[in-house]
Amino acid sequence: MKRLVLIISVAASLAACNSSDSNSENKIPDGPLTDSLKQVALKDSSNFTTIAWADSTFKDLGDVKKGQVVEIPFVVKNTGDKPLIISSVQPGCGCTVAEKPEQPILPGKEEKIVAKFNSEGQSEGSHTKTVIVTGNTKPFTQHTLSFKVNVTK
Repeated sequence: MKRLVLIISVAASLAACNSSDSNSENKIPDGPLTDSLKQVALKDSSNFTTIAWADSTFKDLGDVKKGQVVEIPFVVKNTGDKPLIISSVQPGCGCTVAEKPEQPILPGKEEKIVAKFNSEGQSEGSHTKTVIVTGNTKPFTQHTLSFKVNVTK
């Protein structure tokens, strides 16, 4: 009888060790993420989540005076049950830069991705610019944000 209790105890201990190791490998921490952790989140579909854009993925800013810098906020909400990791935001040209949240966005929470367009050096007229957002989202890991401006004198 003692032997049976010992075998069950050892088996339970080993099972507990194995389950905590596998969970700790796939758990996304709450703090700032390293590039390697971002890549793990993008490759492991068990970490994927869903998102919704609070307003639109396209914004028409109307007229912008040449030389003006405008900020374009895009609000993203994590509608899934895993932390959302925005691994990169890639503007389509040098006149636009973008800032992303560095912390994971917890389920049910919102954050902003802010694009900044510098109209200096741009020709007068209509311009449409894009920002590609990459994250641990399903069904697609990339999302295109875009905005339109009309550069004036």
